[in-house]
Amino acid sequence: MHDAVVAVPPPGNEPVLSYAPGTAERARLETELKRMAGECPEVPIVIGGQRITTGRLVPVVMPHAHRHVVANFHAAEPAHIEQAIKAATDARREWETMRWEARAAVFLKAADLLAGPWRDRIVAATMLGQSKTVHQAEIDSACELIDFLRWNCTYAARLYAEQPASSPGMWNMTELRPLEGFTFALTPFNFTAIAANLPAAPALMGNTVVWKPSESQMLSAWHTMLLLEEAGLPPGVINMVPGFGHELAPAAVGHRDLGAIHFTGSTEIFRSLWKQVAERIESYKSYPRLVGETGGKDFIVAHPSADPRALATAIVRGGYEYQGQKCSAASRIYVAQSVWKVMEAELVDTIESIKVGDVRDFSNFMGGVIKKAAFDRHAAAISEARETRGMKVLAGGGCDDKDGWFVRPTLLTTDDPTVRHMRDEFFGPIVTAHVFPDHAWNDVLDLVDRTSPYALTGAVFARDRGALVEATSRLRHAAGNFYLNDKPTGAVVGQQPFGGARASGTDDKAGSALNLLRFVAARTIKETFVPATDWRYPYLG
Repeated sequence: MHDAVVAVPPPGNEPVLSYAPGTAERARLETELKRMAGECPEVPIVIGGQRITTGRLVPVVMPHAHRHVVANFHAAEPAHIEQAIKAATDARREWETMRWEARAAVFLKAADLLAGPWRDRIVAATMLGQSKTVHQAEIDSACELIDFLRWNCTYAARLYAEQPASSPGMWNMTELRPLEGFTFALTPFNFTAIAANLPAAPALMGNTVVWKPSESQMLSAWHTMLLLEEAGLPPGVINMVPGFGHELAPAAVGHRDLGAIHFTGSTEIFRSLWKQVAERIESYKSYPRLVGETGGKDFIVAHPSADPRALATAIVRGGYEYQGQKCSAASRIYVAQSVWKVMEAELVDTIESIKVGDVRDFSNFMGGVIKKAAFDRHAAAISEARETRGMKVLAGGGCDDKDGWFVRPTLLTTDDPTVRHMRDEFFGPIVTAHVFPDHAWNDVLDLVDRTSPYALTGAVFARDRGALVEATSRLRHAAGNFYLNDKPTGAVVGQQPFGGARASGTDDKAGSALNLLRFVAARTIKETFVPATDWRYPYLG
């Protein structure tokens, strides 16, 4: 490469297409949905650029039409993890010594391919395989992923440019080296963008990766892998190993060259991985970096001065978009009694009017939940609420798994703000509200802070500026992403870096330079131009 201090193209944020009736993008996507629904690819293991099949085929179905198989993936065995680690180690030699601009070019090209000819393909795969509506698939698998790819390159450039001061006669430098070892990326079903970013962010910084996507996200994961290959990603830099975590993770976690775990998923699984690393800590070449985002029990708290209509909109969008299957989804609501009296009837009517069904019908606001186990968990939670003293089902509550795993958007109320429905994450379209006396605002802020073990997202609604200031201060540790008069979902790369603490993870802020820093090890280099030749200091004279 030429000698130059280059500038990364300004990233911005990818515009969201509307897919309104009559638009060209809607027509293109409808055609792609029909084409892709008629296919049923066999997704292979990809190690060192080679396709590997095992014959142990696992079906991937449409959650909104669960008899329709859209793909089958070849489930990997632990031995494939060993092969993937070797391929990552072999690829590392060239990848980590490549100029960072050359690495960045791969991901910038992937972003432009996704913004152009690959957009319909990735959006359609996300809709069909993960039951996202067209809007949810667009903001995730197109816009957010494009933003991750572009903004990460800008953040990397800033990190590499940050250098120490140098006194006269010397030159001090800081080098950001990739970690000594491979990164093990375990990714979730619910966001195509997250599933791509978890392996791509470490790779941008010179690391090589073993990537295990969620078995429920395999269709869009496969097309993401093809996108990265089309963009010029060298073989072995990211190795995709489909399969089941409980079978594959021990082989990766037990390897002496484990450099990092990049994880999004359940708190239970992340804690299990952390324990496994701790038990083996003396066996590793270096201390592994553990980066995880693990879920939430996200809140909205409404002061007596809150705007009832804005609050209702936030509950509907924040609680029910993508069937509530967002780690940031609003699921526990605290509303001042005077506000609730104004908004309750209209909120219930709105929730009852929401259409649920096949996401290929663009008039539906919600699709199916991801799998049968999730459906059963949500149905049980709703049934439990019906049987719990002091709880009511105000809206929704219906569950139908005949054709798809459909759970109606459900609004519960509880007199007791400490019930399980206010503490535990269900990861579905279930929102529980507690109505409090207007005078109990101070007590409610304490209640919000202590009720749930999570601390991912939260929101406060108030027109009183003093209430906004007080809530922001009192709830400082209750949410890593905190919203004033807005729903607690929809963080945008480059604008709201995402992540929380407590049981919600390590708060390493995906979509920011903070996240990239976790996958590098700094080295300080000092060069002295004219070295000292006399060991004696002046004070000895």
